[in-house]
Amino acid sequence: MPIAQNPLSVEVTLPRHDTALLTVQGYLDIDTATEFQHHLANQLHHGRRHFLLDLSAVPFMDSSGMNIILRVYQEARELPGSVHIISPAPAVRRILDLTGVSITVPVSESVEEALERVDRPQEPATEGED
Repeated sequence: MPIAQNPLSVEVTLPRHDTALLTVQGYLDIDTATEFQHHLANQLHHGRRHFLLDLSAVPFMDSSGMNIILRVYQEARELPGSVHIISPAPAVRRILDLTGVSITVPVSESVEEALERVDRPQEPATEGED
């Protein structure tokens, strides 16, 4: 079995007791998505409700990565909790925008901005608002 060409690195820190910051580096694709999912599942298991996903060092993400983000988003909402994407690389941001994921999962430019959103959940925009 070939070794992954682009290994994934996930660093988990806890800015708060119920919040996990996952700093991801490398390609988030079908070859690495399971590892990313395990990190998220471990944090859910340990009672984290809010997930900050720093994707600034992810040059590429395919549908496997997006599906995991959407799955943890659904699980976190049931807690209730939240998921926030932080500073996605341009190619990843484009994918998030084109697929509509960035409409569902908030995108922040910094950890501080994401933590502010955790503290003040924003109401979803209703149609017709400008």
